[in-house]
Amino acid sequence: MNLYVTIGGIWLLIYLAHVVAILAFTNTDDFAALTALKSSWDNLPPNWNGPDPCVLNWEGVICTNSRVTSLKLNGMGISGSQFGDLASLTELEFLDLSNNLGLKGTLPSSIGELKNLTVLMLIGCSFFGPIPTTIGSLKQLTYISLSSNNFTGLIPPSIGNLSKLSWLDLSDNQLNGPIPVNPGMDSLGNARHFHFSNNQLSGSIPPELFGPNMKLIHVMFDNNRLVGNIPPDIGNVKSLEVVRLDRNLLNGEVPEILNSLGNITDLYLANNKLLGQIPNLTGMPVLSYVDMSNNTFEESDVPSWFTSLQSLTTLVMENTQLIGEIPVNFFSLPHLEKVVLSNNKLSGTLDIGSSDNTNLTVDLSSNSITNVSTKAYKIKLSLLNNPVCPGGESSGVKYCTAEKDNSYIILNSCTLTSCSSDRVLSPKCSCSHPYTGNLWFFSSSFLDLGDSSYHNVLEQSLLSAFKGLPVDSVNVSHPSVDINSHIQYQLQIFPSGKESFNRTEIAILGFLLNRQNFSLPSFGPFLFIENSYCCFSDGVTGAKKSSNTGAIVGASVGCVLFILLLCVGIYAFRQRRSAKRESDKNNPFLLWDSYKGNGAVPQLKGAKWFSFEELRNITNNFSESHCIGSGGYGKVYKGTLTSGEVVAIKRAQQGSMQGAAEFRTEIELLSRIHHKNVVSLVGFCYEQGEQMLVYEFIHNGTLGESLSGKSGIKLGWSSRLKVALDAARGLLYLHELANPPIIHRDIKSNNILLDDQLNAKVADFGLSKLLGDTGKGYVTTQVKGTLVSI
Repeated sequence: MNLYVTIGGIWLLIYLAHVVAILAFTNTDDFAALTALKSSWDNLPPNWNGPDPCVLNWEGVICTNSRVTSLKLNGMGISGSQFGDLASLTELEFLDLSNNLGLKGTLPSSIGELKNLTVLMLIGCSFFGPIPTTIGSLKQLTYISLSSNNFTGLIPPSIGNLSKLSWLDLSDNQLNGPIPVNPGMDSLGNARHFHFSNNQLSGSIPPELFGPNMKLIHVMFDNNRLVGNIPPDIGNVKSLEVVRLDRNLLNGEVPEILNSLGNITDLYLANNKLLGQIPNLTGMPVLSYVDMSNNTFEESDVPSWFTSLQSLTTLVMENTQLIGEIPVNFFSLPHLEKVVLSNNKLSGTLDIGSSDNTNLTVDLSSNSITNVSTKAYKIKLSLLNNPVCPGGESSGVKYCTAEKDNSYIILNSCTLTSCSSDRVLSPKCSCSHPYTGNLWFFSSSFLDLGDSSYHNVLEQSLLSAFKGLPVDSVNVSHPSVDINSHIQYQLQIFPSGKESFNRTEIAILGFLLNRQNFSLPSFGPFLFIENSYCCFSDGVTGAKKSSNTGAIVGASVGCVLFILLLCVGIYAFRQRRSAKRESDKNNPFLLWDSYKGNGAVPQLKGAKWFSFEELRNITNNFSESHCIGSGGYGKVYKGTLTSGEVVAIKRAQQGSMQGAAEFRTEIELLSRIHHKNVVSLVGFCYEQGEQMLVYEFIHNGTLGESLSGKSGIKLGWSSRLKVALDAARGLLYLHELANPPIIHRDIKSNNILLDDQLNAKVADFGLSKLLGDTGKGYVTTQVKGTLVSI
């Protein structure tokens, strides 16, 4: 009997010890924040269960002293549009949600409460809207990458508060407006990387960006809409190694002081409107890659400095007004691999000399070269569309054809030629499920895609970066160059000793790739966009086998965990149900949700509910090529529905959005309007934080454009009288026949549209007022509309 009592006492002690341990180690704020994420996001790791993410080692969650300090959830297929109570993770230092394409919505301003955050990585997600100004509150940040999303609006000047920031990457978004300084990016004295490629930034490059206190090594503003001169102040930053200002609207002469930047390896100035002489670059002894194509430089002989750049691998000077002959010793530069001097005015006899560089590719097509002095050359040469090739490619002469790059082909020496199912054969001849994706390099010191040495260096460097992880081998293949001169590779990472990676290993691999804390010789910074991983392995990393005693203890622990989890679950369920009831009270669209699938909403007359994805698809992701107008409310886009109907989509910007109730009221109001002289509402979109109205498209634009001559339509007096009568009929309908009557309150030429037959239609009801809004027969005397000074 005493034995049983003793055993019972031991069990009770174990139980109490475990309860005390749970209470001691669990931080309620952290647990509540992660529980909120579980209710907001789908496809989180399956082991996110139990009352303590730190003790139970939730995948992607790393703790220090019982507090959550890292969330590394790269590539887990997570989806959702809310951030829950993420701001409660006050000790969070690393946040990596990259490569979860299903994560969308706007970045909440509450992110500014993560005061201890040092690394923020949201690469390759679907976030949109403005970057919140509160990001400037994250004073500990050293690394930010929000690349490859759909962020819009201005770069917040508050970024200048991040004095510890080293890496700033906002590339591949839709950011617009000027580069912020005073205050702004000029205050980032410790920044080494400015990556802003592929946005819509405008205005001039501020000189303050290149102050003597800056430590920049990479400045990348390619493929934007920047104008004006390259500021001479760029010469203040002697640490610069890569400069990409190509594919903008820059003009003026290239400043001479650029030649004093002796650490530059890659210089991209192509596709601008630069003037004057081709700049002298003799002061750049380590320059490997230079591209100044498609500018409006003055005519000049081939610069003598071409032959002095001993480190040069790639020279691209297409359409730069070069004349005369190429110096013979140019082809003997020791590292030269790729030369593109097409579409110039080079003439005379081409003398290649004694160069035996079989890796050299030279494109001199579309010039005026009349002869080649050395026929027994070994380089790859194209003189197509020169006088020396009168018959073109049909002449049969080797140099009269277009030289094509031979991409590096991976040769597999394995005797096993294929793998079963969807597994892939690795370079070490094992079948497994590799982690795959694309590497996009913002710069490189070469352009020769057929040189295997570069690929070998890349593979070995990546493999070294993964040291300590279960990685068997790495394979890079299918190199290509996109229209923006970014080199792309397909990447495969193969697991070691098993068929697939688990979630934690995928998260670590993705984090290492995008954090880029390793060296890649000949390659600049890059962007890693993964393919969804198919086959996470089962089990949790670090699980250990237990003894029989451990099994008994585990059983008791399991019981306690179950009871605690049940209590937490019941509490969370009640809280969620209560929150849902409160939310439903304030959701005027609740009764419409069940009708999204078939489009039409019963309370409306003819208007349809469009999904955000549908409108994004028909406007090519709301590209500028589809934009047909803009104003204080936002922008208007042209699109064609699957039915073939052309529509105009009015997309409200963040600052001009209404409340949900007001937006529903406006939709119900506009759906009642049916008159030939009033623009018809086709439908609307209210999801993912968007408010959009879809109208019929009126082809001839506004009356204001016709009266000013912008549209090219000339209105005679009879046409003008007809337009006036049409507009009057539309207003008469709104005032007396609409139910309830509507007062427009902003009639002007820009709010009257003309269709194909020059019939006038009243449009834009943003300031409209129901006659019965505030009481029968009452009309407000408050001033609305557009004020015009006379």
